[in-house]
This record gives sequence, structure tokens and C-alpha cells, in this order.
Amino acid sequence: MGVGPQDQGKCAAPRPEADASSPPAVDAYTERLRELFAALARGDVDALAPLYDLCAAELHGLALWRAGSREDADDVVQELFCRLADQRHRLAGVENPRAYLLAIVHRLAIDRHRARGRRREEPLESLPLVAAPAADPGMAEDARRASRALARLPAPQREALYLHSMCDLPYATVGRITGVPTFTAASRCRLGLRALRRLLELPP
Repeated sequence: MGVGPQDQGKCAAPRPEADASSPPAVDAYTERLRELFAALARGDVDALAPLYDLCAAELHGLALWRAGSREDADDVVQELFCRLADQRHRLAGVENPRAYLLAIVHRLAIDRHRARGRRREEPLESLPLVAAPAADPGMAEDARRASRALARLPAPQREALYLHSMCDLPYATVGRITGVPTFTAASRCRLGLRALRRLLELPP
């Protein structure tokens, strides 16, 4: 399974390496995730395909922003879905499937980054963390500048920004996903935004 540059999660323009379509509204999105989790818990492995179609882009986006490697992000999403297939009986009791999936991606991305160590297949600065909207290709250079600036942030700040700004998650949820207090999640976002403004030479 692979998620290409055109397939990634929800965000405002300029978009992360992403599909031009946004995920469903949060309530509908969460309800659909719960339905698919319930189907998997009952043993319906066919539910994996629609689950992948529904949320792989968002999950791949988080893995990319955290791990800083397309190869690692691909591997993280593949490992996640393999785990879901093998451990689907555990999904029956999951109250917040979206946060559950994002938290697993967070942990797997950190593990991949640590295992890779200093070896990097491609410069982080070259990754299209942000892509111009398909309807406005003139923003391509702005998207490249934003990607280069994001690449210079510490991974925890970049990840917090993705979850809060791109996934529209509140600080408390960002903290639960990343295993830090709400205050720390909010601080990472504020520090990341402040650094981005400085790097992009924007007014504070």
C-alpha cells in the first residue's frame, strides 16, 4: 500500500502533500471510522480497504511530517494497517478511532526515525510537506518556501502543527496523541508558528 503526493490529508492552502479533497466533516468522519472499526472487530477483513481509503492520506501526512522521510511514512502506514488486520479484535473497545490511529502513527514514526538514525535517503528540505492547491499552481513557490521552513522545525513542533492546523484537532487531543500535556502541545504549536513566521519573514 502506498500513498502518493496527491493523496494526503486535510488542510488549508497551501496544502500539505495532499489530495485536493478534504476528509468528511468531523462527525461523519468519526462515525464512519467507528463503523469500520466495528466491522473489523467482528472479523470482517474487507473493512480494511474502505478504512484505508478513508484515512490513509491523513495518517501518511502525519508520518511524513514526523519522520521526515517518504519511505518511512509509507512503511509506517503499511505497518499500521498490518497491525489492524492482525489485532482487529482489539478495536471493539476503541472510543476515538481517529485519535487511536494517529497515536499509533506517532509512535511508529518515532520508532522509524530512531531506527534510521542519521541515515537519510533524501534531504528533509526537499520534501513537499506543503503543496500548492491544484486550483492555484501559481502558489508552487510559496509552497516550496513553506516546506523548507517547516523542515527546519524540530519534529515535535512540526507534528503538533500538523495535528492542530492540518487535522483541526484541539490541543488536548494533540497532547493525548503525542503523549504530552495539553500545555506542552499548545506550546509546541505556538513555538512552531513563531519560528515559521520568522523563517518566512512574516510579521509576528
